[in-house]
Amino acid sequence: MKTPLSSHPQQSHQTVVVLLITLSFCHLLNDVTQSLVPAIFPILKSSFHLTFFQIGLITLSSQVTGSVLQPFIGLYTDRYPKPFALTLGMGLLFCGLLLIAFANQFYQVLLGAGLIGAGAAIFHPEASRIAHMASGGNHGLAQSLFQVGGNAGTSLGPLLAALFIVPYGRHQLGWFGCFALLGMIILTRIGFWFIKNTHRLPSKAAAKQNYTTLPKLKIAMALTILMILVFSKFFYMSSMINYFTFFLIKKFHLPIPTAQYFLFLFLFSTAAGTIIGGPLGDRYGRKKIIWASILGVAPFSIFLPYASLFWIGVLVVPIGLIISSAFSAILVYAQELLPGNVGLISGLFFGLAFGMAGLGSVLLGALADKTTIDFVFKICAYLPFLGLLTGFLPNVERKLSNDL
Repeated sequence: MKTPLSSHPQQSHQTVVVLLITLSFCHLLNDVTQSLVPAIFPILKSSFHLTFFQIGLITLSSQVTGSVLQPFIGLYTDRYPKPFALTLGMGLLFCGLLLIAFANQFYQVLLGAGLIGAGAAIFHPEASRIAHMASGGNHGLAQSLFQVGGNAGTSLGPLLAALFIVPYGRHQLGWFGCFALLGMIILTRIGFWFIKNTHRLPSKAAAKQNYTTLPKLKIAMALTILMILVFSKFFYMSSMINYFTFFLIKKFHLPIPTAQYFLFLFLFSTAAGTIIGGPLGDRYGRKKIIWASILGVAPFSIFLPYASLFWIGVLVVPIGLIISSAFSAILVYAQELLPGNVGLISGLFFGLAFGMAGLGSVLLGALADKTTIDFVFKICAYLPFLGLLTGFLPNVERKLSNDL
């Protein structure tokens, strides 16, 4: 196995595990800082006297920025690769985090969230492209390794908030800017690896030779189904990430730190489940994994709103494990539908994920204001049944086993 600095063209088919782990660690740094913001929503709510709708607007300002920009950034960098774009993305996140930490007005919180979203819009498609470059043909494994860092970071956010921000105040959020600074240093190093390994970027023509070509109508239908599945996954994830603590506080009268421990348990389970989906998709096929990971959550999600506190602690583990295995499989499946467009597809689906999470946060927040948090979770429990649409996805056959 070669180190990240290896750049000989004959090594293009080898999986650069060290680089993938380093990239995954940077994803952890990126997402742990991002996840601190929703983790301190109860603090922001009391500090600025916000409604649930306004809480949703914070998420929307971050997620919509990321959603709109990511496909365009991916399309642009497909044509004009930018080795140090990742460092820029992490820098924007750093600025957004500091702005939220020391905001005096609600609009400053929204602006900070927007900067965080812009940073994510640059980071995710470019980092996904580098993971693809370093995969050596094991695309599912590479995406899972990359994404598990992000999910691990997201799971750590509530825990770190409970330990270091809730007891001492919102300004402590600024100290976590050190994570972003560390990420900028490491990503600059990865940028130099990118420059030395441009031979790992296949042309569109070369990429298309490795997969069975489908009619344009079938491709359009498949992409539409995948987008609906992403909607179901991230709307449900939005209910958990943004409102699960409020649900627990209201139903069981838990203190904020205790509710965040439950959220950490859910998010940690999603991190563990992420590493499963990609390799299983490489071995058994993406379609089977997508089917199991979306629809398989339904029995647990339906029971969750009616369970006792103990059983909620039990249920969030399989929910997190199962639902998180979907995205790696969905992303690689879409990349195989349109080979040679890694940046565009990564930007489109990461952007869609961000957009659905932001839209879900606002709509579910407004619904919670009109009804109850309990009602929101009972409605969202049925979203996984959209996984039935997976049956209409065509099979994408791979011609070569060592393609990039």
